[in-house]
This record gives sequence, structure tokens and C-alpha cells, in this order.
Amino acid sequence: MNPPLKPPFRAEHVGSLLRPKILYDRRLLCDQGTASVEDLREVEDEAIKQVVKMQQGFGFKGITDGEMRRAQFFDGVFENLEGLEFIPARPLSEFKKYLPHIVLFLKTGVPAYPSWHCNGKIKRRKPFYVEDFKFTKTLVAPEDVKYIKVNMPSPSWIHQRHGSDWTYDLNVYKNDDEYFDDLAIAYREEIRDLYEAGCRNIQLDDPTFTFFCHQPMLDAMREEHGVDPDVLLETYLRAVNIVTQGRPKDLHLSVHMCRGNYRGMPFCDGPYSYIAEKIFPRLDADTIYLEYDDQISTGDFKALRFIPEDRTVVLGLVTTKSNKIETKEELIKQVGEAATAMVTPTRTKEMALNQICISPQCGFAAVWEGNPLTEEDEHKKLGVLAEAAKAIWKD
Repeated sequence: MNPPLKPPFRAEHVGSLLRPKILYDRRLLCDQGTASVEDLREVEDEAIKQVVKMQQGFGFKGITDGEMRRAQFFDGVFENLEGLEFIPARPLSEFKKYLPHIVLFLKTGVPAYPSWHCNGKIKRRKPFYVEDFKFTKTLVAPEDVKYIKVNMPSPSWIHQRHGSDWTYDLNVYKNDDEYFDDLAIAYREEIRDLYEAGCRNIQLDDPTFTFFCHQPMLDAMREEHGVDPDVLLETYLRAVNIVTQGRPKDLHLSVHMCRGNYRGMPFCDGPYSYIAEKIFPRLDADTIYLEYDDQISTGDFKALRFIPEDRTVVLGLVTTKSNKIETKEELIKQVGEAATAMVTPTRTKEMALNQICISPQCGFAAVWEGNPLTEEDEHKKLGVLAEAAKAIWKD
């Protein structure tokens, strides 16, 4: 474990940023078949240049490309793996009906949804994000390359949707361990190639762990589907930890625990109490991102006492779900409350404060259409984060 007691950032963002109108319009044309992939690429390049400048202007260290090349946050991984078949309209009967978003789909009469099925041995056919990183690398000073952050979807993404029943063919993999072992090899190959290209900052976006904070899902798993949440949670903890194991000591690896983010709509609520003691101390990551923009939905900061003393926690205090602009004073107050909640017999408030960073609770655009706020709103939110961070940590 790489103790991140002096993280490279205090004000951070989760990764995705709103697409500028010209890119939004070009992707729409591309989806309609009236613009080429090459036309789209040209606009993506320019959009990335602009969002990098914007982040630099606010003083952010963990710069991303804003996911400008992605239609959805998980693009880039599963389509580049052998052994996975894309199914444009997979029947909802093959999705886990206890999942909050599947409950929503069923209520609204959605019959099918795009997904994948594993029908062969998983192998990485080509890099996921190496070329994207290389492009972003050209836009920053050489000494800042190590701060560029690359976001990847969690390895649990497909399995979360379909479980052991419909994720993989039992003639290919006999159990979850076999499936996740091969998937982890593919992820570790990507991490290795990113590292060789100069990347030192990788984030896994995981919309699975926080679903176990949602009491209706836990109840449905036990009572209606005969699934033991504790066992499945262990499966997903292992899935992440075998991806992150053996990474270079100077590679900063983080996990964002997402509550769902579809055009500003979250999928689950509930305090972190169910996963805090089980996951926070045992997750093999240098930093954990947690969503705290609505404490009515997410609970108070008590769960933070389970964050180990050698790891950083990024508090998602600013919402990306609406155009409400938070104030510097609000953020300063919340950080103080969080640091107090982290105090233990071996950790002082000052030590806790050194482990904390702040960010929006999630990306501004997990899908390319974005959340219900403007670029001006986005810039104001990032600006207030930067101001609060300077006031708190005097960096």
C-alpha cells in the first residue's frame, strides 16, 4: 500500500465533464449516421484541449480528458475484450431484478437493455485507454504527466447486472472466481501498459459497492431471490483487489463508489454503514471517493472512522445532479465535521484532515448527454471546490 498522506490534489473531480455544444451536436449527428467517426474525432480532440485548459485554470492536479471520447462512462473496456458478445437488446429477464435501476426499468415498462454476455475465454484484444492517455499527455507539462487521471469502469460492472446466472457461459467458466481471474488479467495488462506510457493515476468507477447500502435491494436479495448480500459483496471486493494487486508502488489507484448517475438521476440511497467496516479497510486502493452531496440520502460522516490511516478519502460534497451552487463556507463546515467523525484513539482531527480531499459527488456526464446543468454551472462548482480547498489546507 502506498500511503497517500500528501495526495497530489485537495480539490478534485471524479472524471467526466459536460460536453461542449459543438461536441454534443457532432455526436448526435454521428449517431444519426450523418457525420463520420473522423469528424467526431476532430471535435473530440478540440474539446479535450479546452477541458484540460479549464482544469488547469482552476489549479486541479488530477486532470482528465473529461471522457470526451466516451458515450458512456464504461466505454472502452468490454468491447475490447475477446470472449464477450455485445447484445444490443438483452431481455430484462436476464438482469437482476433486485438492482435499483432494473426496478425502475421494470416499473416503466422497459423490455430490454444493451449489455454483454461472456461466451468465451476473456482476453484483452487491444488497449482500452492507452492512446487516449497519450493524447492528453501532449497537453500538459512533462512534470504534470504523472497527475493525469485515467478512469476505468469497475470489473464488477457486467456481473452486477446479471449475476452468476447470466454473466458467463458455464461451459466457459465454472464459477465467479474463474471469470474474475481472467478479467483481472486483462485489467492488469491495461494498467501495465498505461504505466509504461507514463500514467501514475488510475481511478476505478464502481457503481456496485454503494448498492449494498440500499436497504430495499438487500431485502429483495434475501427474501425474493435467495442471494446472500455478504457473499456477493465479498465477491466484488475480491474482483477489485485482484485487479489492483501487484501494481507499481508509485502508481496512485483510487476507487469511486458511485450511487448511479444517469442524466442527474441516482439509483440508490442509504448510509455507508453496511459496507464501511467490511470494505473500507480491506479495499486495496490508495484513495476512496464517497458521495456525500445529500446527507439525507447518504447518511452522516460516522462511517469515515473505518477509513484506514494510510489512505485518502475524497468527499463528494458538491452535487452534479442539479444546478444548485454550493458555497465555500458550506464545504469548509462539512470538511470539519468529517474530520471530527474520523477521530479514533490513534487518529487526531489534524491527521484526519490530512487524509481528506473534496470533489463533486460524481462526474458531470456519465453519459454523453450530461446532467441537468450548464457548463457555467459546472465551472462555478469546480471553482468553489478550488476556493474551499485553498481555504482549508492553505496549499
